[in-house]
Amino acid sequence: MEISKLNIDESAKINAQSWLDGAYDEATKQAIRDMAENNPNELNESFYRHLEFGTGGLRGIMGVGTNRMNKYTVAMATQGLANYVKKVNKSSSQQDFELRAAVSHDSRNHSREFAEITASVLAANGYKVYLFDGMRPTPELSFAVRHFKCHTGVMVTASHNPKEYNGYKAYWSDGCQLTAPHDEAVIEEVLKIKSVADVKMTGGEKNITIIGEDVDKVYLQRVEQNSLNPELIKKHHDVKIVYTPLHGTGITLIPRMLKQLGFTNVNIVEAQAIPDGNFPTTPSPNPEEKAAMSMAVDLAKKIDADIVFASDPDADRVGVAVKRPDGEWMLLNGNQTMSVLFYYIVKQWQEKKMLTGNEFMVKTIVTSELPAEIATRAGIKIYDVLTGFKFIGSKILELEGIETFIAGGEESYGYMIGDFVRDKDAVAACSMIAEIAAWARENGKTFFDVLVDIYKEYGFYKEGLVSVVRKGKSGAEEIQQMMRDYRSNPPAEIDGEKVICLKDYQVLESKDLVSGKVTKINLPKSNVLQFFTDKGNKITVRPSGTEPKIKFYFSVKGELCCKDCFDKTNTALDGKIESIKKSMNLV
Repeated sequence: MEISKLNIDESAKINAQSWLDGAYDEATKQAIRDMAENNPNELNESFYRHLEFGTGGLRGIMGVGTNRMNKYTVAMATQGLANYVKKVNKSSSQQDFELRAAVSHDSRNHSREFAEITASVLAANGYKVYLFDGMRPTPELSFAVRHFKCHTGVMVTASHNPKEYNGYKAYWSDGCQLTAPHDEAVIEEVLKIKSVADVKMTGGEKNITIIGEDVDKVYLQRVEQNSLNPELIKKHHDVKIVYTPLHGTGITLIPRMLKQLGFTNVNIVEAQAIPDGNFPTTPSPNPEEKAAMSMAVDLAKKIDADIVFASDPDADRVGVAVKRPDGEWMLLNGNQTMSVLFYYIVKQWQEKKMLTGNEFMVKTIVTSELPAEIATRAGIKIYDVLTGFKFIGSKILELEGIETFIAGGEESYGYMIGDFVRDKDAVAACSMIAEIAAWARENGKTFFDVLVDIYKEYGFYKEGLVSVVRKGKSGAEEIQQMMRDYRSNPPAEIDGEKVICLKDYQVLESKDLVSGKVTKINLPKSNVLQFFTDKGNKITVRPSGTEPKIKFYFSVKGELCCKDCFDKTNTALDGKIESIKKSMNLV
């Protein structure tokens, strides 16, 4: 079947034919012919566009085609990245100057292949490449970039996406994912690579250095230094921990780190301990989801564990489950885990008189205000940044040498402790969560009790999310009109509560609606609005950048008088969120 005669998009015909005519391997060309003959719709999906290199890198379904993750799209993206990094650094006057890059990957299908191709392209372009000898967590790649003073780094991963996906996170020299102006500039360079003929694929093999245990040791030593109570861990070394890596990279370092810290009762979900890109025991390797955590919770019930945690495939995010007083297990959301982490770290820094008044913590604007309340009451500065962990890393870089970073996090299960890594770090987070479990036992409490203590002291914060889908061109226009309406006519009240503050991240202004005072917001522009009420509630509105939807984040606050009132208060706050949704015509 001739490509030109197929009833598919013209762009798909052009792209597919260019691969048939180009320097692509025979297996790839045969796959294109097979699709043309047997599945034109799949051919159309695979070639109608080029897989977008976004501000964080690549992510897509694996397969043959310009719109798929494969060795050629990975190679072309890497060539664009290599060109940009070289362009930025070419002004160096050092005669012995060499460009350096670090490369790692997760447990997904084809991840090793894609990592080796990435390393080969960078090496062929003259880079000294540090390639891990096998899969490693994303935070270790971030660490390696800074450890080897690299100019860039690449982590091959699709995070917690389904098994059909793979991806590619690009890092800058600070160990942080690309931020402005580099993110957009790299995209421009990638778009200039039109075919595999534009890619240097071979000839730099001597430039690749395989790394592994040497970096593991240094990284784990640095994570160990985060510990605030090593003696307490020794005392309660047998705290019962259940951990699952969800078939991912966490198995390489998290059990080892827990052992290094002194924990002796770590129970691993063996069925999920084997690295497997097909993720056979869970419909989705996402620790946010109940199904992904179910095997770990079942094991916890069986052995009467103290704490459960799971890392996603690239081990940058953590899901946590805790035992309630009635013996049932409860999954914590990202805001709750982050609040407990902040609370423990802040309390320990206070008790050990480590605070000097020059420390800071960071959260994203859609995260609960509870972590901010914990930091502020302790006299620690708290900075809000846009959604995305790269903005936390960017804030650390901005204040490096000026203020001392303690910890950061976001509602989507990502946490960072210390600044030696500039991305979400499940290895460090799991280590600290285990330490908190030991600390709770020392004080005759459970992890759940610690959460209750926080709610009693600072208020019971509860979060919710609604995504309103509006498809097609008309849907996109409707979403934009909704944002314009909220800006031109912001609500004076929401569910009977007075709106006292409006933050508009498009114009970067925060307006006190009581006094009329306007202050500037020192962040990059983003199409986000936030409304704060006189009862301490927060509503955030932002269109999705990747899907035809507009998202509404709700954070409400109540009072918790005692542990026995937890369920009643929790239910009341759920009702409050539902009431706000109705008042905003979202149900």
